[in-house]
Amino acid sequence: MRDRLLSVAIYGLTTLIGLVAFLYPFFIPVVRGGAAMQGAHAADAPYFLTLLVVICFVVLLLEVQGQAVNAKLVALLGILVSINSLLRFVEIAIPGPGGVSPIFFLIIVTGYVYGGRFGFLMGAMTLIVSALITGGLGPWLPYQMMTAGWVGLTAPLCQPLARWLRAENTGREVAVLVLFGVVWGFLYGAIMNVWFWPLVTGPADQYWEPGVSLGEILRRYYAFYVATSFVWDVFGAVGNALLIAVFGLPTLRALRRFQRRFAFDYRPYRPSAA
Repeated sequence: MRDRLLSVAIYGLTTLIGLVAFLYPFFIPVVRGGAAMQGAHAADAPYFLTLLVVICFVVLLLEVQGQAVNAKLVALLGILVSINSLLRFVEIAIPGPGGVSPIFFLIIVTGYVYGGRFGFLMGAMTLIVSALITGGLGPWLPYQMMTAGWVGLTAPLCQPLARWLRAENTGREVAVLVLFGVVWGFLYGAIMNVWFWPLVTGPADQYWEPGVSLGEILRRYYAFYVATSFVWDVFGAVGNALLIAVFGLPTLRALRRFQRRFAFDYRPYRPSAA
């Protein structure tokens, strides 16, 4: 119980740190200009990145210190992160249309099967490992890590609907995950825009400026999003949906086989009586 509470506290704190990192430019005076997007968060991003990496390793150490089954899950996490990072390399080498990316498929299904903690680590570590492989390091990286982590962290929210539909290992379960993937196809792009949007300038009806009301901020951001990102994210949402629809069912069955095998193999150590 104590380990579970500690884990919830760590992930809650991580999410709070991520929200602060995204939103603090709205509450302080910022320097804005034509080149601001390239330098956005250049000063604070290394600290945010370091903090996220430290948190990921702390969580992994906590998992390994737990039951033997957790150590096996950590090993599986490493394998899946490696696979997903190679998929990201393929995505960079052979770019698909718009925001199509193959990495969110595994983030979603692993978070759904193994829980939000696993899903968060899957998302965050996929982004940093793939960035090292593809050279995608930059001030945007910690924000990508956090947002991809949120994708995996929220995947278990699909479980109550799947249980209500009695949908395990059926097309109905895949349909639930398809809908989730479509929603995050748009949310990922919408959230990621926020890391630079307060720091750049443009038409007054599409960009933030200090002193405007919350309603006006939302209206301007909506106009900005539709003009710059909506079509891109349509491709991302469709890509998520297609990958889950085609590969979802066999992947869910394979992940559950591993899950059952881990549970079966686990034998707690009990010292023999002297």
